[in-house]
Amino acid sequence: MGDRTVAVLAGGLSAEREISLRSGRRLATELRDVGTVVHQWDADATLLERLRTERPEAVVIALHGDEGENGSVQAVLEMLEVPFVGTDSRACRRAWDKPTAKAELARAGLATPDWVVLPHATFRELGARAVLAAMVARLGLPLMVKPDQGGSALGTQVVRAAEDLPAAMVDCLAYGNAVLAERFLVGTEVAISVCADPEPRALPVVEICAKGGVYDYTARYTPGATTFHCPARLPEPVQRAAEQAALDAHRLLGLRDLSRTDAIVTEDGTVHVLEVNVSPGLTETSLLPIAAAAAGEHLGQLFSGLIDEAIRRG
Repeated sequence: MGDRTVAVLAGGLSAEREISLRSGRRLATELRDVGTVVHQWDADATLLERLRTERPEAVVIALHGDEGENGSVQAVLEMLEVPFVGTDSRACRRAWDKPTAKAELARAGLATPDWVVLPHATFRELGARAVLAAMVARLGLPLMVKPDQGGSALGTQVVRAAEDLPAAMVDCLAYGNAVLAERFLVGTEVAISVCADPEPRALPVVEICAKGGVYDYTARYTPGATTFHCPARLPEPVQRAAEQAALDAHRLLGLRDLSRTDAIVTEDGTVHVLEVNVSPGLTETSLLPIAAAAAGEHLGQLFSGLIDEAIRRG
């Protein structure tokens, strides 16, 4: 475990660059605490040469947004035969596209809010007013509007009145080429992290209480803007159901090593999966570290075990 050399990839050029850098710094510190030699590298034009000339024993991806989660960096690491912690490139692509992932989970019987997804061109070619009216007629109000790809809740907002929908669509399309509109569910927002070392297991359920009522970008990354309870203040059977939903989603989407499932638990105890993240945040306000701490696990030790698995695979 000690003295091996690992590269933590953080930064990149996505809208989530600053969050990724924070995740990378924390992970590097935690790994050094358990005796790992860590290089923190950006995902830029120098990366391939570094991987060839300073080849680490394994890579840990702390990138968020496009390159860290859509399978592109993972595909490069696979081509270079560099072991890495995390999901392989093909399954990353499947999980990254939210409508694709939702459809796959729904087919398998997991609950997920009803949705429609429409590309930018549809609004332009068929007329935004008519399309939005049809969307409201189908899903009702309020709606949760988000980009079909992406993380950190960028471009995501709750729309409670039909007259607010056009502006919400414009904001959403600034972060992607298509809009995913979901039926808004009232309930307890939770996150369940899964760690596979080697068998997938769920960490304690984290309950999310955003002071503004919506767990948006500001609520996620502003200290004090959100209160977390871990384990969640839910009946024991509901907590177990949430853990099982996360494990099912992890397996169904073919994920590896680590994932985080975001969900809403409605009053009847049903766990509705919202989305699944293949590169969970590791900042001081992120959910996976909160769950690990509640389980009494040192974050560096947890990732050290995942690095062991990655090296064995390699």
